[in-house]
Amino acid sequence: MNTGTAGAKVTAERLLAAAATNTPLRRIEISVAGRTHRAWLKLEMANPTGSVKYRTALGLLTGLQRRRQLSAGTTLIESTSGNLGVALAHLTARFGGRFIAVVDPKAPPMLVERMRGLGTELVHVHTPDQHGGYLLSRLERVETMLRADPELRWTDQYHAPDGPGVHRDVTAPELAHQTGGRIDALFAAVSTGGTLAGLCEGLSELVAGIGLYPVDVQGSIALGGAAHPHLLNGIGATRRSSLLPPRALHAPIHVPDVRAIALCRMLDRQTGIALGASSGAVVAAYLSAVADGGSWRCPVLISPDGGDHYRHTVYSDDWLDACGRLDAVRAVEDAAAADRINFTVTGDVCER
Repeated sequence: MNTGTAGAKVTAERLLAAAATNTPLRRIEISVAGRTHRAWLKLEMANPTGSVKYRTALGLLTGLQRRRQLSAGTTLIESTSGNLGVALAHLTARFGGRFIAVVDPKAPPMLVERMRGLGTELVHVHTPDQHGGYLLSRLERVETMLRADPELRWTDQYHAPDGPGVHRDVTAPELAHQTGGRIDALFAAVSTGGTLAGLCEGLSELVAGIGLYPVDVQGSIALGGAAHPHLLNGIGATRRSSLLPPRALHAPIHVPDVRAIALCRMLDRQTGIALGASSGAVVAAYLSAVADGGSWRCPVLISPDGGDHYRHTVYSDDWLDACGRLDAVRAVEDAAAADRINFTVTGDVCER
């Protein structure tokens, strides 16, 4: 859908209309030791900027517009691991505004280059926070810059209700429609928690008895647990999510980073669908739940983005070797092969 032309005045109505992107739902069959389990991948890579964060950016900008009009003189700032920054840069450029992205060394180089190509001013944070990540350091830099320049407008994906709101109002009805109301389980990666929070609220009004499974990477404390460094980007955080309601926290699943990476690489080889690292974590969480006896009619796995931006990281042997994790990833792949884990993509709808 068209979000407007360069220099056009951004309105809340246009932004919300553009959020109805109708990304595809693809059926995937996962065979484990000869037994087949069926799920549906919600492929958010089909959004205009390649990730679910396009929807979030639309929601956040709509909220800012509602409070005070966005214009060519507006300067926005946000802390980002990459995808939200690309989406905000893309949309800000459409109304002639300026965007400042606060990023850290874990941001995929391709996403950083996309932001730069869209005219983004990049502010790099290099000092890890007390948990070994960079989120708190990025937020500290944002707060420092806001104090120095009160005219900056912070989209604040960590607290603003407009991020979850777009998933409540747009993504949830879209999923309910695509599945014919049959969706009975939802697996979604958590960082800020906005996507899952919005889907939780929206789907609870449309579908009865849906199971919600928040997915995090081991080492993140977005859902609790012990903090330590990990390799994944776009999932997890060094602070608890402030957006998730208690109902969305009853069955958290923590996934080792090497397992998420291994499953990304296996799925790519077997189906040709390359997923981003957080999507691999969601697939791993679904398999963990199945191994624990979970069984659903129409489980949906939110795939936040695709693998193109991770070719030099998750899909690179050289990068994994430099991180000292290549042998560990290969060991997980070997174990998965021994368990006869195989992926097949077979369709695009949830059977009625």
